[in-house]
Amino acid sequence: MGEKTRVKVYYSLFGDDFDVDEVTRRIGINPRSVSLKGERINENRTRKETSWTISTDYEESLDVSGQLNQIIIQLRDKCEIINTIQKTFQATNKLFIVIIIEEGMTPALYLDSEQIKFANDINAEFDIDIYANNSDWD
Repeated sequence: MGEKTRVKVYYSLFGDDFDVDEVTRRIGINPRSVSLKGERINENRTRKETSWTISTDYEESLDVSGQLNQIIIQLRDKCEIINTIQKTFQATNKLFIVIIIEEGMTPALYLDSEQIKFANDINAEFDIDIYANNSDWD
């Protein structure tokens, strides 16, 4: 048996242009990554918006809830702060779920009421990307 199915979840706050250091200070969590509007991506492209992101690593998983809850636990008591940041900086936010399926081992993708309530409380959408890496499935 080769690779195992992996899941990564991340939360991003993004908008036209805002102070990522101020967001870090207000939320009280060091981001995994930030990008700044106008920052060069490569020779021909620059970033169109600013973003502040926390995330899990890719982890072997057959249930997305484990990784999603790792992010929600960090942010659960910060809903009011996040909402204020969104208003102050005209920013939006999303919870991203990335699934890399190996050898046909698809993980459970179930959002419970607490996860949905949290996303609603911070006015976040879910963005789910699924990649299948093995074409030799039965």
